[in-house]
Amino acid sequence: MEFRTAVLKNGLEIVAEVSNDAYSTALGFFVRAGARDETDAIAGVSHFLEHMAFKGTPTRTADDVNREFDEMGAHYNAGTTEENTIFHAAVLPEYQGAALELLADILRPTLRREDFDTEKKVILEEIQMYEDQPPFLADEKCRAAFFGPHALGRSVLGTLESVEGLSAEQMRAYHRERYQPGNVVLAAAGRVDFDALVAGARRCCGQWQPGQSTRRIEAPIPRPGFRSVEKASATQQYAVQFAAGPSATDPLRYAAHVLAAVLGDHTGSRLYWELVDTGLAEGATLGFAEYEGAGAMVTDLSCAPEDAVENLQAIHEIYRHAETDGITRAELQQAKSKFRSRMVLYSERPYRRLFSVGTDWMYRREYRSLEQDLDTVAALRVEDVLEVLARYPLTRSTTLTIGPEIVG
Repeated sequence: MEFRTAVLKNGLEIVAEVSNDAYSTALGFFVRAGARDETDAIAGVSHFLEHMAFKGTPTRTADDVNREFDEMGAHYNAGTTEENTIFHAAVLPEYQGAALELLADILRPTLRREDFDTEKKVILEEIQMYEDQPPFLADEKCRAAFFGPHALGRSVLGTLESVEGLSAEQMRAYHRERYQPGNVVLAAAGRVDFDALVAGARRCCGQWQPGQSTRRIEAPIPRPGFRSVEKASATQQYAVQFAAGPSATDPLRYAAHVLAAVLGDHTGSRLYWELVDTGLAEGATLGFAEYEGAGAMVTDLSCAPEDAVENLQAIHEIYRHAETDGITRAELQQAKSKFRSRMVLYSERPYRRLFSVGTDWMYRREYRSLEQDLDTVAALRVEDVLEVLARYPLTRSTTLTIGPEIVG
């Protein structure tokens, strides 16, 4: 395994984890453009722009883009989060150059007005579809309540009003600002011909005008509280809790992942044994999400409406008990074993390693091998997990429920 880097004259960074033992090549453009980079007026433009990238370029139609990916046998997609938009593909090594050229091309889409108007209808339908799904709606509304006016509280999809009011020229201006070379990382993993990758990037992206846009990284001020939303069409009660957590650059992020496994893994955790195994809830989990300058510990609960109040009280007691009495060494060891096993299984394919390599560079400008991450998790102590609980108490949370009953 070898890690290599290069930078084009216009500022585009290229990073790769090269493994000559791999049978496939994965590559992707990681763009520092997400919901937190928008304003309320153009909320959802990052996700909308991701869709538009596949609608055609100056040299390709939308059909050409999809046909050429299919002709390579590529496994390809794109995704938008609160902080990044990623365009990625996994191919056989002989298609590395073709995949790179195609991915680079769609990062400079035509953004034709007729395509924009057509795709806007698709986005509006997507927003309405998700608003009919209580788990998604609970997460969106709880995130907004927790982060308040902070940019991380903004929906990735945007709102019906913001997307409806978005113009093609606003999207073009956003693209010019956020898709500059200094805002983009080309990452690769697997059987990578790095010299050819750099040469191909220079040929396909070298003419992009240099530039870099900024992002505000102010720390959010969490806003604890409780809210219940009635949705008569729901058959279950759903609840989401947000509590503060370590950021993407905080060394405690590893301990936060392990803490989440101890308390809220989907099997063998305290929430599982207390609520799921006993039949009191269909699902009860705790997860950790890390961002630039912030983090969140997110609890998800789904259960019968009549059990919601008692289940929320039980979750609070589980978290309070962990804060006062800590966790056991046996729990820590089990969680570490789970987390390390999942890291290995996740990383066996270059397509998966791509996201670790790319996000590590985007967030921390560092390369971490799988072995380094495994060693870091193996070295975690009970004291490290207790520090997470002390600095980021789970009992200080924002809770939102949605379902057929008003819970209070």
